[in-house]
Amino acid sequence: MSGKNILFLVLLLFIPVSIAAHYLGWEDLIVFITASLAILPLAAWMGAATEEIAVVVGPTLGGLLNATFGNATELIIALVALKAGLVDVVKASITGSIMGNLLLVMGLSMFLGGLRYKEQTFQPVVARVNASSMNLAVIAILLPTAIKFSSQGIDEKILQSLSLDVAVVLILVYALTLLFSMKTHSYLYDVGMAETVNEETHVNEQPKIWLWVGVLLVCTLLVALESELLVGSLEVATSQLGLTALFTGVIVVPIVGNAAEHATAVTVAMKDKMDLSVSVAVGSSMQIALFVAPFLVLAGWVLGQPMDLDFNPFELVAVAVAVFIANSISSDGKSNWLEGILLLAAYVVLGFAFYFLPVANGMG
Repeated sequence: MSGKNILFLVLLLFIPVSIAAHYLGWEDLIVFITASLAILPLAAWMGAATEEIAVVVGPTLGGLLNATFGNATELIIALVALKAGLVDVVKASITGSIMGNLLLVMGLSMFLGGLRYKEQTFQPVVARVNASSMNLAVIAILLPTAIKFSSQGIDEKILQSLSLDVAVVLILVYALTLLFSMKTHSYLYDVGMAETVNEETHVNEQPKIWLWVGVLLVCTLLVALESELLVGSLEVATSQLGLTALFTGVIVVPIVGNAAEHATAVTVAMKDKMDLSVSVAVGSSMQIALFVAPFLVLAGWVLGQPMDLDFNPFELVAVAVAVFIANSISSDGKSNWLEGILLLAAYVVLGFAFYFLPVANGMG
């Protein structure tokens, strides 16, 4: 058993601890930390179950399953927060997920992979397609904010209606990107798919599909439960830590929800499989921008919690910066350790900015 699996098994102990902390009335900070630690192995098991089921059902259904459950943990946490009325935290987590995948995950992958191999390569065509999709997403979430600033006193219902229309368009585009990657131009993505299968399975070993379906369902339910504990203790716990809700949403929540996926991307990069690493990092950020964010807008409309695409202006700046830097570095289909450092430096600088943002506002 690998060290990573042993760590995840140990972290499973935090599930009963977090539940006990909640029902025994322990401090919110303890509930928040234990629930965060409990989500890490659950997210990893969800990812493993999805991969195993994908191998059995074939590349098309498997790809669709991966696309659906790729960011399931983050989506569950966001839905719980949205239901609790923490719309700003939900928006911040969307911003942080895009930033985290494009800068932190891809940066770590390129840096650690680049230390072992002088230069690593990946499909430049796929990088360009993903770059174009991310540019569209940035434009889409920029428009409601731009309209709000250019039309003073605009009715919130108008912004809500615009956001709903934009959300539908983004989900349609996401569906077409799946058609592109899994059907019409699947040959561009074959390298990543083949490596995923080789990483997750052994020769002549068929996983028991119903066992993995059960694992996926149980983990999903437990993630939903832990998300309730996490969100319920978030505001008090973060204030005790001296953090703002914005910083927590942008930095802490995405790292908790995506840690297992982050580890996968970095691990395969260190094995000189940069195609798969970039696919995980950029694919995840694209899924957040084109599917998760618009889905949450539609979910907010159904739940009666008005969620729109009118983001904090600085959040938009952060997303635009992340997309611009990631696109410029990945456009040639090659990477090295210095490019990884540049991405990591951008993430750290943006992280500092979000940490000090309330102070700057207070001073202004």
